[in-house]
Amino acid sequence: MPGTLTSTPLTAVDRCDRCGAAARVRAVLPAGGELLFCQHHANEHMDRLRELEAVINTESAPAV
Repeated sequence: MPGTLTSTPLTAVDRCDRCGAAARVRAVLPAGGELLFCQHHANEHMDRLRELEAVINTESAPAV
């Protein structure tokens, strides 16, 4: 029986892998890796992430 994949919600300490801004989008790659992006960089890379068939989770980080 396959396991269920879950990811923890983004928090205020999660940062964009490209620029260090607050992460708003988590992209889980089919190979198992994970990328965090601010909304700007998620928009910039969305087409490629879809080509890679990444699972895209858009969440709002809580205010600090």
